[in-house]
Amino acid sequence: MSIDHRFPLNALRAFEAVGRHSHVRRAAEELNLTHAALSRQVRKLEGQLGAHLFTRENNRM
Repeated sequence: MSIDHRFPLNALRAFEAVGRHSHVRRAAEELNLTHAALSRQVRKLEGQLGAHLFTRENNRM
């Protein structure tokens, strides 16, 4: 079985925006996404990496 080392571009964009804003809502607004859609993108990337990328606290990361 091979492992796919490519990462979805949308998930990387979501990760970068949340990291810059430290706030899911602001990052979602910037990317014209809903809070839920942006969170799914980050979780998808975390799942692919097998690690938590952010410490979550309310709407902040």
